[in-house]
Amino acid sequence: MLQELVGALVGAGVAGLVGLAAAARIVKQYERGVVFRFGRLLGAPRPPGFTVIVPFVDRLQKVNMQIVTLPIPGQEGITRDNVTVRVDAVVYFKVVDPANALIQVEDYRFAVSQMAQTSLRSIIGKSDLDDLLSNREKLNQGLELMIDSPAVGWGVQIDRVEIKDVSLPDAMKRSMARQAEADRERRARIINADAELQASKKLAEAAGVMSDQPAALQLRLLQTVVAVAAEKNSTLVLPFPVELLRFLERAAQQQESRPAADGAGAPSPTAAQGTPAVTAGQAAPDDAATARTPEAEDALAPPPASEPAPGLPEETTRDLPEETTRDLPEETTRALSSSENAVTPPF
Repeated sequence: MLQELVGALVGAGVAGLVGLAAAARIVKQYERGVVFRFGRLLGAPRPPGFTVIVPFVDRLQKVNMQIVTLPIPGQEGITRDNVTVRVDAVVYFKVVDPANALIQVEDYRFAVSQMAQTSLRSIIGKSDLDDLLSNREKLNQGLELMIDSPAVGWGVQIDRVEIKDVSLPDAMKRSMARQAEADRERRARIINADAELQASKKLAEAAGVMSDQPAALQLRLLQTVVAVAAEKNSTLVLPFPVELLRFLERAAQQQESRPAADGAGAPSPTAAQGTPAVTAGQAAPDDAATARTPEAEDALAPPPASEPAPGLPEETTRDLPEETTRDLPEETTRALSSSENAVTPPF
């Protein structure tokens, strides 16, 4: 009798343990348990921890409440400005209502994936290429709204949508590279022109200062010579001042204008006495003998004694080398030659 009682207790204990094992369930912290009894939803979702269901009557399904990262396969489409592109994106979503996620949709992951693909193709067709490349924040928000609208009824919340990559055809890439290169070249030319303008203004100011102080130009010339000599060159080139040639040219022009001014200032004797009247029986005077112009008198007069070039001492004009007088004006060379040939009277 006692043995039968002990055997019954042991059997009941084993049956209780087996039933408890069949009824016990563990729900993790990031999960929620949805219980179906005879196929119908039973109450609210079970919280995390240890829970018990009726074996062979209830069925517990666990729903993950973590944020799911769902990559969207690359979608090819034509933008609004007729450019073929391939766009990849990624969707971040999570389940907020476990019961609806199991009841309202068969597979909420697959449903979200398909909705994201169709929404991405729609966004591609409504956007320009420049928007896909530079204005992605606005496109991400629009794509998120398009996916989140039907997903609310599924117990799913779209947390974030990001366009990951935009693939362009090779021809379009080359065209964009040429455009960017042309734009950079344009900006470089503008910067160079601006620099030239600023440099020209500074050079104009420097020229004004040097024109007021001629010694500054000589100092600048000496600085240039020092800079050239610092390179340890065997040949040193000294620039010939153009002002010297201009000075000699002005001297020659003054020498030419001086005889003409003297002849124009003195009145002609013929003009002072007046032309004699011609009476009957008298011959008319010869025009060549009576009308003697200052130019003719200058032509018949002997050449004036040579004078040194104005502004230069006689020793300087006499000692100029032949290479220097070769490039001078003809009048200046004649004046220098006559100055060399002039005979100095003995004392």
